[in-house]
Amino acid sequence: MRKFLFILILPALFLSACGSDKKDKEEKTLAPEQYYNRGMDEMQGRKYKDAIKDFEKIEQNYPYSPWATKGKIMSAYTNYKAGEYDDAANMLETYIKLHPGNQDIAYAYYLRALCYYERIADVQRDQEITQEALVNLKETIRRFPDSEYGRDAKIKLDLVIDHLAGKEMEIGRYYLKRKIYIAAINRFRTVVDKFDTTSHVPEALHRLVECYLAMGVKDQAEKYAAVLGYNYPSSRWYKYSYKLLAKEGAGGKAS
Repeated sequence: MRKFLFILILPALFLSACGSDKKDKEEKTLAPEQYYNRGMDEMQGRKYKDAIKDFEKIEQNYPYSPWATKGKIMSAYTNYKAGEYDDAANMLETYIKLHPGNQDIAYAYYLRALCYYERIADVQRDQEITQEALVNLKETIRRFPDSEYGRDAKIKLDLVIDHLAGKEMEIGRYYLKRKIYIAAINRFRTVVDKFDTTSHVPEALHRLVECYLAMGVKDQAEKYAAVLGYNYPSSRWYKYSYKLLAKEGAGGKAS
């Protein structure tokens, strides 16, 4: 009985191997644009692994074809769509080095920036990815300011900067709560000096007033309260600062 089964299995394995060889031979006969079009269909159908394989086959079988270059950037984009951001970023890094004059180079820079931008965490977490997004968005804007990618990068840059300012505020509040005033001041001043276009500035100015009053340095407290009152007179943070200074007997200098 065992001998009979063994005889049956062997032809099945042989046929399978032949079928695989036949498929490989058929694959090699595909033109590069056929691989590309099939990869595009697979990507749109969210068959990302299959799409990546087809885009990679263009380079494997037709390395000097213009379709190979298209396949590289589409392979990176498919990885991006699949959430494989590190792989996509690495592919784009290589693409940028090898094809600096390609017509799609602006898109390559932009897509590399998106690989970091899409992973921006909330301010409670480490902001290393946010820093990478900042660097790559700025590079896209610097190189291609008037392109559609440069313009969209400018919009996304605002959110990145706001996230970084939010992280500085979180750390500053941590130090302030623990009465580590110098460390807190450094964080709040960073927001005021480096992230002056963000929504965090009014609070940062108020926190500086708090820090300096807690340290007994009233002239500095009054200075930042004056800046707050001049730039954000209707802000609730200015009202808080004014009350603090009034309580310390220096309210008149805050207006």
